[in-house]
Amino acid sequence: MAAETPEAPECPPESLPGAHMSPAEFRRHGHAVVDWIADYLEGIEARPVLSRAEPGSIAAKLPKHPPATGEPFEAILSDMDAIVMPGVTHWQHPSFFAYFNSNASGPSILGELLSAGLGVQGMLWATSPACTEVETVMMDWLLELLGLPDAFRSTGAGGGVIQDSASSATLCAILAARERATGWRTDRAGVDRRLCVYASEQTHSSIEKAVRIAGLGRDNLRAVACDARGALDPAALTAAIAADRAAGHTPCAVIATIGTTSSHAIDPVRAMGAICRAEGIWLHVDAAHAGPAAVCPAYRWIHDGVELADSYCTNPHKWMFTNFDCDAFWVRDRAALVRTLSVLPEYLRNAATASGRVIDYRDWQIPLGRRFRALKLWFVMRHYGVAGLRRHIEGHVALAQRFAGWVEADPDFELAVPAPLNLVCFRHTGGDAINEAIMQRLNDSGALYLTHTRIGDRFTLRLCVGGTHTEARHVEDAWRRIRAAAA
Repeated sequence: MAAETPEAPECPPESLPGAHMSPAEFRRHGHAVVDWIADYLEGIEARPVLSRAEPGSIAAKLPKHPPATGEPFEAILSDMDAIVMPGVTHWQHPSFFAYFNSNASGPSILGELLSAGLGVQGMLWATSPACTEVETVMMDWLLELLGLPDAFRSTGAGGGVIQDSASSATLCAILAARERATGWRTDRAGVDRRLCVYASEQTHSSIEKAVRIAGLGRDNLRAVACDARGALDPAALTAAIAADRAAGHTPCAVIATIGTTSSHAIDPVRAMGAICRAEGIWLHVDAAHAGPAAVCPAYRWIHDGVELADSYCTNPHKWMFTNFDCDAFWVRDRAALVRTLSVLPEYLRNAATASGRVIDYRDWQIPLGRRFRALKLWFVMRHYGVAGLRRHIEGHVALAQRFAGWVEADPDFELAVPAPLNLVCFRHTGGDAINEAIMQRLNDSGALYLTHTRIGDRFTLRLCVGGTHTEARHVEDAWRRIRAAAA
């Protein structure tokens, strides 16, 4: 006769090691976290913009081993101040003028919180219909907001999807371009290493990474010459394509950039689109930072020719008050993208997918899993409305143009290139050493944060006005400090 299993002793769940946080505890600690974030944003100007941590200093404050038993939440939250904050560079600081901004806002943060609370895995329509359908509608809303062509709208053959970043969007575009150029043969015969991709000399490094990941090889990425402002030269593109065809290569994709990282140069998309249409080449438009400017009708000239593109992406997480990660990616022909990326094992088969009446966004991206990113975009667009978004973006451009005017009027400084939108590339006339010293002094001060590039092989300072909380007084203070650092 089998021995009886002894009964486990009765213990209240909250007394067991590693007990789950109860709804009541979550409510209490959640209020504390929201208060912490609100206090952080309220007092952010008092913090140095750039972290002063030395390499390894944050890791040295952390225990070498995980805790044997759970710790009070109050202790965990207190370590945010003691351990984490000294190693944070404050991207939401109103005097953060470096790189391109990565913005957050109240409604976006709250949307992200709800997304985390729901814990949705939206790989299929069936795994959470709201995750898919809200995203589809948000991408159509955003298309309308930016004045993008109807060919990208989900009600036709195209459609949009939220990717994590422009890097992923570009990779998906290049993969689809590769497959279209080869008639979708690579799953049987391997990648044709004669396929070529074309982009300007000023294009983002993510293009090279995508070409390498796609198996085309770095040597098959053609860096096309630019004009003095950093925009791609269409004549040079035509010549490069002709040379490759003559050598037995197959051009498969061209990347146009609207707002390069170095100088905010805007490639001639219409001319490039005409070339691609004539040659049968996929045109992808990367408007990662500058794209949201088109919220304002006055700046929609940046999208001239986008109707000729096969795909387009921009980042609301850079300049539309939506926290990272949120890249908006559209395609003219979603069938080409889905055919490229779809793999359907038995365990993912379901009636909704088989009906053909739903979108499964797992087929529009590299990973299978996906978060409910559309919630934060929905919250942002509903909170600000079209009028609010336009007002803030117009304000950023106006402040950047005012700064550019101060640079032009000062005999000791000069613009490296014209500033079309909210990025100003400028330098002291005294040469590279003094410009590098100016940047170092400013960044060491903690009062603001600038980064640099090289234009015409000269060290050039970059100031981007795009922070959620950046006002005129912050830009005025930056100019005062820049001049003082040059003295």
